[in-house]
Amino acid sequence: MDPVVMARKTDLMWWPSPAKLNLFLHITGRYPNGYHQLQSLFQLLDAGDQLAFEITPAPTIKLVTPMAGISEQDNLIYRAARLLQQHTGVAQGVAIHIDKQLPMGGGIGGGSSNAATTLVALNHLWQCNLDEQSLAELGLQLGADVPVFVRGHTAFAEGVGEQITPVDVAGDWYLVVNPGIHVSTPAVFGEPDLPRDTAPIAWQEYAFEKTRNDCQQIVGKRHPEVAKLLQWLVHYAPSRMTGTGACVFATFSNEDAARNVQAKLPAHWTGFVARGVAQSPLKQQLHDVYAAPDRH
Repeated sequence: MDPVVMARKTDLMWWPSPAKLNLFLHITGRYPNGYHQLQSLFQLLDAGDQLAFEITPAPTIKLVTPMAGISEQDNLIYRAARLLQQHTGVAQGVAIHIDKQLPMGGGIGGGSSNAATTLVALNHLWQCNLDEQSLAELGLQLGADVPVFVRGHTAFAEGVGEQITPVDVAGDWYLVVNPGIHVSTPAVFGEPDLPRDTAPIAWQEYAFEKTRNDCQQIVGKRHPEVAKLLQWLVHYAPSRMTGTGACVFATFSNEDAARNVQAKLPAHWTGFVARGVAQSPLKQQLHDVYAAPDRH
């Protein structure tokens, strides 16, 4: 990279865009409009992407870092910035840098988390002064998972994912593995054989061994590589697919155990180790920014 560009990137403030895991995913029914009723435990992680924002006087929104296979206007980061700009009438624009680490279409919240970080960071940098509830409602227009990342707390989610109850669960370590395929969420939810009548539970009743991912069997049939990965991982630790896939996670009580299994991964799979956190690193950074003497 050009030294001038590198120095400029180093000077930027980078905002965390953390990954999440669905520790379980139950489909409890359907609404009249066709949307599925869900229950899930969204576990936030201490690893993910990072975004940086250069505020501009002109109202143009520009993604400095393009993403392969998706146009700028269709990117959730761009859409989040445009939505906040239009909602608040802010006259400024922004150039957005992305350090992309999370796979797209992996079920670990990459796009939704990116959108939430964009809303939270620009709300501060553009001085829009929207409260968390207003930001979460905006986020819901972009995707059902976005409000969880805006609120920044591990949470039990119901409805289409918008009914959120913050919870504290054990800070386990996770090995998250990407089998290298893309799973279409609409295709999974459109499957006739998808379970849609799992009995609801209260979040206090959650236990990993008493829950499941209702999408896992369908995805395993459609994508044998996911089933193969699950069969490999479960030999080492309790394992499950997250979201509608394709990523799969294994749960460990300590970092060393997770990294030992990571070292054994076959070369055609990629993975990372992260810890479950109650509060998002994005939430922590926002707190630190507002606590600093110079808020702007």
